[in-house]
Parts: sequence; C-alpha cells; structure tokens
Amino acid sequence: MDLLKVLQQRYTTKAYDASKVIAQSQFDQLLEVLKLTPSSINIQPWHFFVADTAPAKERIATALVGDYAYNAAKVLNASHTIVFCSKTDIDPEHLSNIITQEAQDGRFKDQQVQQNQMNSRTFYVDYYRQQQGDLSRWTENQTFIALGQLLFAAALQGIDATPIGGFNAEILNQELKLSEQGLKPSVLVALGYRSDEDFNAPLPKSRLDQDKIISVL
Repeated sequence: MDLLKVLQQRYTTKAYDASKVIAQSQFDQLLEVLKLTPSSINIQPWHFFVADTAPAKERIATALVGDYAYNAAKVLNASHTIVFCSKTDIDPEHLSNIITQEAQDGRFKDQQVQQNQMNSRTFYVDYYRQQQGDLSRWTENQTFIALGQLLFAAALQGIDATPIGGFNAEILNQELKLSEQGLKPSVLVALGYRSDEDFNAPLPKSRLDQDKIISVL
C-alpha cells in the first residue's frame, strides 16, 4: 500500500452519508488502534466514549450548539463518533493498573525492575504536576497522539473522518459526567463515509512546502 497516496487522498470530511455504516470488523480494528497508541512512559491517560447509535450521537450533539451548531450534522450523520477524553490527574490507582498490566504481560524480569518502573513513572507524573504545574496539558498532549493514529488508520481502511474541536465542553462534561470520572473532553472524531454533498471532497489538498516547515541541521 502506498502510504503517501493514502495521506494525499484523505481529508477532513464535511458531510456524511447517514445511510452508510462502518462494518463492525473494521470499527473493531480502529478501537484496537486506539488501545495500541503509544504514550509518554506508557501513561495511557485517556478514555474513549463511542457513540454508534442515533440516541448516543444525539447525546454528543447536545454539545454542538450556538457557535458550534455547524458541527452537529457531522456527528448525527456519521456512522460512529468517538469522544476523546484526557485524565485531569494521574492517581495512584491508575499507576497501579498500568504496572499490574505490564507485569501480567511479562515486561519485568524481577520485582526490582517493576519497582524501578513505578518509581520512574511516579517521578515524571510529579514533575508535570508540580514543577511544570500543568499535568492536564501533558495528558491531553498524549491523547492527541491517539487522534493522529486513528485518522491514519481510518484512511488506510477507506473510512472518512472529521476531528472536531468546536464543541461546548461544559455541556459535554455534564452529559457524560466527565468530571466525576476525572476526565475532560479533548476532541471529537466523526467516522463514516462522505456524502455526495461534501464540498471539501473535490478540493485539492493544500500544505506548506517542506522548506517552510522542515529544517535539516
């Protein structure tokens, strides 16, 4: 498969065909892509909410009002929508869950290696929480790695996608009770298949030239 051709052809879809649904086997692969997303010190500071029914998508669309109303049709007509959420803090339980899973997966040759990993991870969490004073920003940066992975994986499968940053975060927070779960909404992604009415589909891709964004040292 020509990866550059895939990237040249993918684009941000502006209108979806509500009659077309992503096959479950394909969508399951996208969920596995999210699971396999890399993150700094394997911190995995995210949670993903999947809306794959009309009532579920309507719940997400409640946050697409006012200045963000133009995004509602994308969510409602897409096959699936995923809400990417980031942890607002990293608590001991989350750290313990990661270490436990790594131990089960055979990543530690002995108890000392396991403890060293826990100490290192705790150090970095404290660094971003105390010295940088912005742990939430760090966790959200990791979550956006998952966004990039998903967009590329969807394109490889011929699935259209739209990352959506325009939404009312407070409404979505209340609708999904995110604060109670230690989460904040970072971005939405609509997934499905483009409509013939999508004005963006025939437009040429436009990017700055390499010499404007890349410098070889």
